[in-house]
Amino acid sequence: MTNEANKTKVVIHRRFEGEVLSTVENKTIHVLVKIKKMHAKYRKQYMSSKKYAVHDENNTAKVGDKVIFEECRPFSKTKKWRLIKIAN
Repeated sequence: MTNEANKTKVVIHRRFEGEVLSTVENKTIHVLVKIKKMHAKYRKQYMSSKKYAVHDENNTAKVGDKVIFEECRPFSKTKKWRLIKIAN
């Protein structure tokens, strides 16, 4: 066997923490993630936010919950994230 066959591929998934905004759809939650950024020139801090569609297999999350989710294979056109756990 060559050394190439023994190599293992390490995959790093992005993880975010946010607040659940909507649970209307089946097995899908919409999560708002707020990130604090700094302006490059003026060094002023400001808040930026983005909404993500997250796959929730068992429909366990409720509106207002803090959740942790990570990147995964695409479930649909907009769902590319999977719920890891509910962190209240």
